[in-house]
Amino acid sequence: MSGCKKEEYALPTPKDVLQNDVIKRTLGPNIVGQRIEFAYAMAILPSKGKLVTSEVEASIAGATGSFLENKSYFTNSNGVDIGITVGSASVTSGTKTTVTFNKDTSAATLRYYYVIPEEARGKTVSFTFSSKSSNGETVSYKVGPYTIAKMDMVRNLTVTDGNAAYISIADMAVYNAANAAANAGKIDLVYLYRNLTTSTFAHALVAPAADTAYLPGVTLPTGVNRSTKMKKVFNLQDYNLAQLQYGIYIDDVDFQQIDLSNDPNFAINLKAEAGAWVETADKKYRAYIYINSVNNTAKSAVISIKRYAL
Repeated sequence: MSGCKKEEYALPTPKDVLQNDVIKRTLGPNIVGQRIEFAYAMAILPSKGKLVTSEVEASIAGATGSFLENKSYFTNSNGVDIGITVGSASVTSGTKTTVTFNKDTSAATLRYYYVIPEEARGKTVSFTFSSKSSNGETVSYKVGPYTIAKMDMVRNLTVTDGNAAYISIADMAVYNAANAAANAGKIDLVYLYRNLTTSTFAHALVAPAADTAYLPGVTLPTGVNRSTKMKKVFNLQDYNLAQLQYGIYIDDVDFQQIDLSNDPNFAINLKAEAGAWVETADKKYRAYIYINSVNNTAKSAVISIKRYAL
């Protein structure tokens, strides 16, 4: 026989030096123009001193909109994050962003928002968080490197049958017929909606060079003639594009590995939350086009695109 003895819980003895820790709050690929968010925690025993400064240095300077928040956050009993101002607004000089504390604070968790600059595309970026206390102690915490994706992203473009119906992957834009004619060499897809009695067509993305059976009633602008490969998919609700509860992310490697060489140049009967992989005729780009929503009455849809340069 053997017995167990319950051990009494005891509060851990706090260290008597300045401490810090960092967590990355954002998930998924790091895309140029989007934010990476961190939570930076630092603390010292009140008997030892107070916090004086908090600083973040990025290996590549962030784009406009990057800042270290001057509020310390805690979560209340309802699960809501509450921020309390503990310092002056952050100041950025080059790659460094600093908050100076103006409240007697011995523990704080500040949030840092880094807007990914164009300069970082396809590279890696690292961050060094540091803090200083009134007794002269300093501490730092380095995180990264984080890979910055090569791909681009655009969200919530409205396409309309017979009007804003011409999609350019190169420009990540939607054009009407007149503008499509002016950019004929860049038009990869035509959006159209047809309610046919002979087949299920509905919302479709069709290459200009596709068989005319897939472009019923469409008169293409002069010079619009590219043949774009497509693969229709369902249940691929990329989180960045869908902005729903799904935790699926398309990253650079997905574009590198997808093979569209044997796929057709049309995708019909597209529904909300469906999508299509695309490869342009000149093989300069691959893309994923997500259908955010459709409107049968207006003969329109809202799409979002991730694009990768080959």
